[in-house]
Amino acid sequence: MSSRESRASSINQDEINSLISKLQNLQPAERDQRALTTASASEVLKEICRYIKGLQREVDDLSATISHLVASSDSIGVDADILRRLLQQ
Repeated sequence: MSSRESRASSINQDEINSLISKLQNLQPAERDQRALTTASASEVLKEICRYIKGLQREVDDLSATISHLVASSDSIGVDADILRRLLQQ
């Protein structure tokens, strides 16, 4: 048995429930509504995966926008160094 299998088999239901609850709390949408409903672990994991994929799309969109701004900074009269410093804040 690998160490991963050994570790996985040592996680009990209470620990799983705790981890699922922590994942639910990371998702900002509808926190109050979630307190009123009980979702299965698989539903929570699917919901969190959709949320993370949405965040990834937002990051990709923002990255593309930033790249476009930096690339066109000379033509629109924006100092690229100022733009980079603002983005690092």
